[in-house]
Amino acid sequence: MVTANAATRLIQHYVDNFRRLPWRSPPGEPPPDPYRVWLSEIMLQQTTVATVRPRFERFVARWPTVETLVGASDEEILTEWAGLGYYARARNLIACAREVARRGSFPKNAAGLRELPGIGAYTAAAIAAIAFGEKAAAVDTNVERVIARLNGVKQPTRAKTEGLLVAMMTGDRPGDLVQAMMDLGAMICRPKNARCFECPLRADCAAFASGTPDAFPERQKRAARPRKYGVAYWIERGGSVWLVRRPAKGLLGGMAALPGGEWTETAPDRPNACGTVRHLFTHFSLDLNVVLRAQPEGAGWWQPIDSLAEAGLPTLYRKAAEAVLASNDRIAA
Repeated sequence: MVTANAATRLIQHYVDNFRRLPWRSPPGEPPPDPYRVWLSEIMLQQTTVATVRPRFERFVARWPTVETLVGASDEEILTEWAGLGYYARARNLIACAREVARRGSFPKNAAGLRELPGIGAYTAAAIAAIAFGEKAAAVDTNVERVIARLNGVKQPTRAKTEGLLVAMMTGDRPGDLVQAMMDLGAMICRPKNARCFECPLRADCAAFASGTPDAFPERQKRAARPRKYGVAYWIERGGSVWLVRRPAKGLLGGMAALPGGEWTETAPDRPNACGTVRHLFTHFSLDLNVVLRAQPEGAGWWQPIDSLAEAGLPTLYRKAAEAVLASNDRIAA
């Protein structure tokens, strides 16, 4: 079992080296607004800090509170979210903000936070620990790796990791400890080429003592991504392109898009003047065939091409538009 002294050293290392992020309070200061903690945690799901930081700052400049966010339309929020990916998060964000506004505030513990739309075990624990000081085990991939290496666990379970993390929360600063763990995993205790000689916990670390810290925890083999295929239509007229909004439910739900058919596992056999865009989703890759067409497809609107960046296209369709605009075969109807 890692000692309480190790937690104290980790906190001190965090005080001396913490990352200044717009959703954080400096260590030892009053906790940040739970709205900012919640928003950052939702944005950071499977998205890097470097990507999230400017988007977070722009988002809170536009909607600084839950109340202002609730006053925005779904389309405004989805457009602002465009490019961050994993768009179910944005739809859950909208639903969660409305529920928090209905209640009057965020619940102050992990159990209550779990009742909100789009908030799972990790996110609830992170908000509870960072914003409300609850000794809640916020275990993301970085924290899991740090805990596994510290304790020499090759195949960690969530329950085991949470128990070991809570055991280190002997002081009155669980939020700082959780964020210290996150920073340690991101900056020092990295998946490969861990920088052990910069680590304040190496004297306690079973993985470091083993001489092969990168072997902890054991890496799981990833299943191969299946490939899907789709067609998107580029319909241009008078300097504008025809856009539609995807159905509210499903992948990229509610987002602006180029019109097109369903995605299937069968490759299309039609020729394509503008090429193919490949995009990786969590569970599959998509080859999107971009085809020129003269007449509008589906209910939608004409978006001026010179303001296409303001349409809120997700990355897939932004890449498709860029491919068309760069094509020598592009023609206007």
